[in-house]
Amino acid sequence: MAGNRMEAERQYPLRPFVVMWSGQAVSLLGSQLVQFALIWYLTKETGSATVLALASLVGLLPGVVLGPIAGTLVDRWNRRWVMIGADSLVALATILLLVLFASGQVQVWQILAILFVRSLGGTFHGPAMMASTSLMVPPGMLTRIAGINQMLQGGLNIVSAPLGALLVAWLPMSGILAIDIVSFLAAMIPLLFIHVPQPDAAARPAGAGIAAIGRDLREGLRYVWNWSGLRALTLITVSVNFLLAPAFSLMPILITTHFDGGATQLGWINAAFGVGVLTGGLLLSAWGGFQRKMLTALSGLALLGVSTLAVGLTPADRLPLAIAAMFGVGAMAAMVNGPIIAIMQTVVAPEKQGRVFTLLGSLSAGMTPIGLLIAGPTADAIGVRAWYLAGGVLCLALGLLGAANQAVMHLDQERVEPVEAEPANAAEATLI
Repeated sequence: MAGNRMEAERQYPLRPFVVMWSGQAVSLLGSQLVQFALIWYLTKETGSATVLALASLVGLLPGVVLGPIAGTLVDRWNRRWVMIGADSLVALATILLLVLFASGQVQVWQILAILFVRSLGGTFHGPAMMASTSLMVPPGMLTRIAGINQMLQGGLNIVSAPLGALLVAWLPMSGILAIDIVSFLAAMIPLLFIHVPQPDAAARPAGAGIAAIGRDLREGLRYVWNWSGLRALTLITVSVNFLLAPAFSLMPILITTHFDGGATQLGWINAAFGVGVLTGGLLLSAWGGFQRKMLTALSGLALLGVSTLAVGLTPADRLPLAIAAMFGVGAMAAMVNGPIIAIMQTVVAPEKQGRVFTLLGSLSAGMTPIGLLIAGPTADAIGVRAWYLAGGVLCLALGLLGAANQAVMHLDQERVEPVEAEPANAAEATLI
């Protein structure tokens, strides 16, 4: 497999990846603008917290429920065509919504359905893009590329909301949706002409039908579970997401009840986070992190815990300190996420990356609604700051414990051979 990757690097220089990445970046901006506009439309038209909660739920469901299945299909199919198909599905859904808005026939349930379809497209597109990156970029550059991706996310967090607000004021919804369709073309057209390397055909999953897909899914689960370092990293990621995702969903409550602020103060906090992610991604792309990627990720995780603790400990009359701490949270989030993605792209067998990425994403995303169900009543009972303190302590502790765990620390220096395929008769197979 390492030989296949080296051969791919010789045959396919970095330029095709840059072309593909540039088109995807334009498409991502268009998607975020549409996402902002649709959520704002639902807010203005319904004023219902239930509708907004449903919008968040339909955005999460495809990744949580269908993510692992999508991963098995990404590992089976041609990843270039997976990306083209996913983008095309989202574009067709957007065109349908544009027609509904232009004709004045749009309804709330239709918007929710389109949000679901857009999320479904992302469930296939994301792992296909990440798995393709590992065969298009030299291993030594994966951390820098991950840093650039974090920088892109931070930049979009900064510009998408204000730009979306301007577009909502200047254009009808159909005009904003048209922008997304144009951005889709910027992503799809390059994919029609560049070559995206695929894993060795002999190593890709064989067979067809539901039983074969189920076998692939179980194989991916065993691959993660039997690799002690990867299993521990997955548990760390899920635990962090369980506490931090609800914590930052509760940020408006922290601003209003503790800092006695309003929308302006919340905007400053969100902007600080976005600038932090941008800065952390820029630093990671320029520096590349420590030679051992896991040391970069675990150091970032410990400092993420310190920054989160600082947010929870900031006195009510010291909001600027909380803003500075949120900058630290964003910067350290980039320093954690970037190296972890690069490690996965480096050490996970190319023909299994779709399953591993979607499994990790599904488990992490699945923790968000569970954490919210617990965080809401807990914050009402003992105060929202307690959730930030708990999240900060957990991140700091996991960063230190991970550094003391040799299986985790040496993860970026290992490669696990593919697990043996299950018998063709599914009745003879076991889960783990």
